[in-house]
Amino acid sequence: MRALAGEPVLPVFCGELSFCHPLPFDRSSLTYGRQRLVEAQLVALIQESLSVAHKTGALATRDLERVVVDTTVQPKAIAHPTDARLCHRALEKLVDLAERNNVPLRQSYRRVAKRAAIMVGRYTHAHQFKRARRALKFLRIRLGRVIRDIRRKIAGNDKLEQRFADLLALAYRVRFQDHRQRGPKVYALHAPEVECIGKGKARAPYEFGCKVSIATPATKPKGGQFVLHAKALHGNPFDGHTLGPVITELEQQTGVETGRIHVDKGYRGHNHKEKFRVWISGQVRRVTKPIRREMRRRAAVEPVIGHTKAEHRMGRNYLKGRDGDRINAVLAAAGYNFGLLLAGEAFARPIPGALHTSADTQPA
Repeated sequence: MRALAGEPVLPVFCGELSFCHPLPFDRSSLTYGRQRLVEAQLVALIQESLSVAHKTGALATRDLERVVVDTTVQPKAIAHPTDARLCHRALEKLVDLAERNNVPLRQSYRRVAKRAAIMVGRYTHAHQFKRARRALKFLRIRLGRVIRDIRRKIAGNDKLEQRFADLLALAYRVRFQDHRQRGPKVYALHAPEVECIGKGKARAPYEFGCKVSIATPATKPKGGQFVLHAKALHGNPFDGHTLGPVITELEQQTGVETGRIHVDKGYRGHNHKEKFRVWISGQVRRVTKPIRREMRRRAAVEPVIGHTKAEHRMGRNYLKGRDGDRINAVLAAAGYNFGLLLAGEAFARPIPGALHTSADTQPA
């Protein structure tokens, strides 16, 4: 947006009568406008893209009857979480909040905490784990002292207690959590909703964000592999337990009943009510030649997921909260669909000067 601010196109598009140097609207206006929309309203963008594709012939009705469903991880915009980094960040945030609210601390521990966080990484890199544990313990003790000092200073002040409540609760969890413990943990102070998801990849065994379900046609539509449905799934659910609700929403959005659903082996033990309509990769029983061809097409969902991540901002989500996770997944899918429509329209549009009659090409 900043790059277009100096061009006369943007002010005219925004309703300005003359050229203006400053931005026509505040940069946070898009954020406020997005927060006024919910996932159910943004799903209309996907429906509209599929409607346009159907009207232009890029997507047929039979393409909606046989679908491929898969899940991926939508990473959040956070640094790689470590115990030392989280403890140091929690201490810094508490000290900054205390300074802004004029809460005097006995000691801030800024300098020694920063050095301890650095030394934890150095000792770990050198495989000096006993020294690393000692430095981490030093950091946790200082974080606990700051937490207790702030609680003593704000006791009895309802306004300050309410202001410090969320950050103190997160800092307390960070203080006592361990990387070996099971159950929910804090992986980022600015995004406590982040989950640790393992997808079995050798390059990235664990990813931090939320799970997203993507549905595409199992056939070869004329206009390309459109995204029929996209939904963020919080709580790191089992893939098979998400198939039933996802297919129900897909049929409601498209108005077409799905006849065949192709999934990978992660969906074994699914909860779809019509179990004979679900085909799992590697299945042998009841497989005919047409179904076998469609099962080979199941892998076509992988490049679709790759494009939504690399080109439509699902590879790193910057929107805040769980609402931001749900909104970003839907917007990425809608942007991918409209990109396919624009690409098909560009190829269908004749190139100026490329069409000439044979008489035009004859020399005078």
